[in-house]
Amino acid sequence: MSKEKKVSRVVTTYEFPSKPEKRTFGQFIFDKDTGYVCGRSTKNWGQLMLFYLAFYVVLAALFTICMQTLLATMNHQFPKWQLDASLIGTSPGLAYRPMPDDPDISGTVIEYRAANKSDVKQWVNRLDNFLAPYRDHELLPGGGKNQVPCDFDTKLNPGQVCEVDVKQFTPCTSEQGYSYNKSAPCIFVKLNKIYGWLPEFYDDVDDLPEDMPTDLVDHIKSLKPKDRQQVWVSCKGLSDSDDIGPVEYSNSRGFPSFYYPYTNQQGYLSPLVAVHFARPPVKTAINVECRAWAKNVMYRGGHRDRRGSIHFVLLIE
Repeated sequence: MSKEKKVSRVVTTYEFPSKPEKRTFGQFIFDKDTGYVCGRSTKNWGQLMLFYLAFYVVLAALFTICMQTLLATMNHQFPKWQLDASLIGTSPGLAYRPMPDDPDISGTVIEYRAANKSDVKQWVNRLDNFLAPYRDHELLPGGGKNQVPCDFDTKLNPGQVCEVDVKQFTPCTSEQGYSYNKSAPCIFVKLNKIYGWLPEFYDDVDDLPEDMPTDLVDHIKSLKPKDRQQVWVSCKGLSDSDDIGPVEYSNSRGFPSFYYPYTNQQGYLSPLVAVHFARPPVKTAINVECRAWAKNVMYRGGHRDRRGSIHFVLLIE
């Protein structure tokens, strides 16, 4: 007797997807049939907004905690890292004014026509703006009431700072147009501020650098020993072909010791040296280098990566 085997077949049918119904933009914004808003139900939207609300609240809280922790370690009166422990280090850079409005385009060129009043006025205005707090103490914190005239015998009281009297920088004054209209422009040089930095002076006439200019050596020797406590400044043509003519310096040609150290005192202004180019050649581009002289001011010349010096081009039409 044989057994009959039954085989069942499963037939699978495939249904092709129907073409989606076209919807207008208004139906996408709000579907009356499903109650969806922009493709989501109100419940979905609620969950999504709740998630992002919690996410941004936590993010803002973390940011606030980080900022408060950072600010708690900072002091607005003095930097945490100073001198050798800081990125700035212990060798201040040298800076000059005036500079072009856009140094990235004009570079370090001081170019003007002495007979053109508009040209002259532009450079005079730049210097006036830079020297405004030096000339008007009302622009300083506290109205500059803590500024006092100083010399090498001055003993400052706590809170006092030495003033910089730019009115004595003749002929480099605003009233005389800084001599730009006479084809004899003035450049103001200053050291960048470093908190707590004290200069080490070249004050021993028997221990001056061999490459120090002869006129500066003679100037130092002509001063009294106590008046030699200064960071000296000298300017020269960058190369032998750059004849800058006679140069005159204000403020005894240096930054005196009584301006240091800088400790973020209220109303403190960096000391200046006005460099007056008395008779520079005209219609000739002159490359000028000015240098600061102190034992702890590093010097490196060249066109790139300068230290302790500045370079600019003077062109008078």
